[in-house]
Amino acid sequence: MRYIEPHGHMVSRVTDDYQDMMSCGCQAVCEPAFWAGFDRSSADGFYDYFCQLTEHEPKRAARFGLPHYCWLCINPKESEDVKLASEVIELIPQFLDRPTVLGIGEIGLNKNSRNELKVLEMHVDLAARHDQLILVHTPHLEDKLKGTRLILDVLRNDSRIQPGRCVIDHVEEHTVKSVLDQGFWAGMTLYPESKCTAARAIDILEVYGSERIWMNSACDWGVSVPLAVPRAALEMRRRGHTAEFVDRMIYQNPIRFMSQSPRFKVV
Repeated sequence: MRYIEPHGHMVSRVTDDYQDMMSCGCQAVCEPAFWAGFDRSSADGFYDYFCQLTEHEPKRAARFGLPHYCWLCINPKESEDVKLASEVIELIPQFLDRPTVLGIGEIGLNKNSRNELKVLEMHVDLAARHDQLILVHTPHLEDKLKGTRLILDVLRNDSRIQPGRCVIDHVEEHTVKSVLDQGFWAGMTLYPESKCTAARAIDILEVYGSERIWMNSACDWGVSVPLAVPRAALEMRRRGHTAEFVDRMIYQNPIRFMSQSPRFKVV
């Protein structure tokens, strides 16, 4: 088995997780910028974090033979403070030419507030001005449908944005159709307690198909499973899906999307 982990917050994980992922056939891991488990108090904290994502974490992953890529932003969880967000966004361009940076993400909404929307628009403008791929976080539970609609409106309203260069992550049964119908990529996050289980994610594939869609584990600070993607692959095989179908879902599709960045390479 071979697979890509297209959305994993590895700074929150121990090195055993890298070993386990490699043992299960992981070929590359891609890490969106995320919440630190607490709210950072200054742009300086984000500068250090961007250095961690672009300099230090790739070296840690390389010790286990795993290529590490990243995305940069101020996460929606910390976007309520527009002044801080503006300062952080001003830092990002100096990191965009680093060899492992794929684009802007994970941007989006958390509580669907006015300030979060403003910061989302600022991130989208940054991505458009620098011709970057976009990875979007959609909010959880009862706010997901509303938040997804707001996010899609922001992206569609900017004529510079190409839907095929944006992935809308954390989709579920009630949001995936609108994402795919409008030409965007969809990401399904496999969590044991929230978002999608493997069974639900495979149900979605069986209803909506396998084009422009991927699976990821996120594997962040909370209850999560770094091996969620290969475990979902086993469930797909149990249901009778072919090895070719599984490989397309967990390996080829992430490569198709991320290869739109010239920096993404899988050896």
